[in-house]
Amino acid sequence: MTTLDVRQVCVRFGGRMALQEVSLTAEAGSVTGLIGPNGAGKTTLFNVICGLQRPARGAVAIGGRDVTGLAPFKRARAGLARTFQRLELFGLLTVAENVRLAAHVGGDRTADATAERLLERLHLTEVAATRADRLPTGQARLVELARALATRPKVLLLDEPASGQDEHETAAFSRVVREVAADGVAVVLVEHDIQLVMDVCAQIHVLDLGKVLASGPPDVVRNDPAVLAAYLGQAS
Repeated sequence: MTTLDVRQVCVRFGGRMALQEVSLTAEAGSVTGLIGPNGAGKTTLFNVICGLQRPARGAVAIGGRDVTGLAPFKRARAGLARTFQRLELFGLLTVAENVRLAAHVGGDRTADATAERLLERLHLTEVAATRADRLPTGQARLVELARALATRPKVLLLDEPASGQDEHETAAFSRVVREVAADGVAVVLVEHDIQLVMDVCAQIHVLDLGKVLASGPPDVVRNDPAVLAAYLGQAS
């Protein structure tokens, strides 16, 4: 079932088209990748989906409901959650408090139990009482994920979640992402770690200069000549 449907989104910054007729779908129970060079428009597209950026044209639907005109908090209530490229934790709160707060905001009457369950699932129980601003980046990324999951999202946007993680942390994170999708969440992943994207994503969309350059399963995208020239070839 299509949980996130983005149709023909256009965004203009002054005289520059940041996104041009971009469409993307994400299915419940699956991980969808969004890759491209720096400046391709990936974060701008996430901002459109979240309601932080109004498109000049196009539409966004969550679970079949058009949310294009809704404020970010109303999209969150409709089932959207996001992590950010730059960590956005409440640094003076503990790990547990960050997750409990998200659960409370999401209307969870069993917020304490929800936080405890998520911290255990993401192997964060030992740092539950630690202030968030004292965590290493790898653990802080997991706390952001736990906080997002505490809102019980239908759609989860992950913006470069492997940034700052070492090889072992990235491997563990990829397993968690697969598990989250298997729970019925539509996960959309922006990530520069191409191996992670290829490993966890069922579908990949490639942006370049604000346009969709290619879409398809990993094997198709990996071997697309235009993708190799614009992005993967540069990375290698």
